[in-house]
Amino acid sequence: MQDQENQEVQQPSDDAVQAAAPVNGEPSLEEQLSATEAKLAEMHDAFMRAKAEGENIRRRAQEDVNKAHKFAIESFAEAMVPVRDSLEMALKVETPSIESLKEGVEMTLKQLTSAFEKNKLVEVLPAQGDKLDPMKHQAVAVVPAEQEANTVVTVLQKGYMIADRLLRPAIVTAAQAK
Repeated sequence: MQDQENQEVQQPSDDAVQAAAPVNGEPSLEEQLSATEAKLAEMHDAFMRAKAEGENIRRRAQEDVNKAHKFAIESFAEAMVPVRDSLEMALKVETPSIESLKEGVEMTLKQLTSAFEKNKLVEVLPAQGDKLDPMKHQAVAVVPAEQEANTVVTVLQKGYMIADRLLRPAIVTAAQAK
């Protein structure tokens, strides 16, 4: 009798067998749950990796922007160092002649012009009679002249542009309307 009781205890009930057994070829609920949990774990892992990659990209981009701001004038500074060297050498000459000073200033101006060109720093130097362009010129006075109104009469100070951006407008006088 005890053998029969042991067999009954060891054998699952009919209800438990039906719940665990596939119905019509479908996986059991436990198998579906474990498959769903595995898929969830896989999706969570993929999400966390994508999130980390996004953070890394954002951090690298921020570092690149910071470096660009920090070293934006590096090229211009490199071009300006020889100009400073030339000026310092000119000041060290004990007894400069007018000719040597003029020659040194001309060579230094060539270095400076080269540095400007290399870094896309362009002069804004309107000619007399050019139409006044408020985006590039600043008229400080309007004077009577024998030319069309709102045209440049004289340039008091040239302006500069960096690429397509105005750094300093040219200071000009403009012709007065007749």
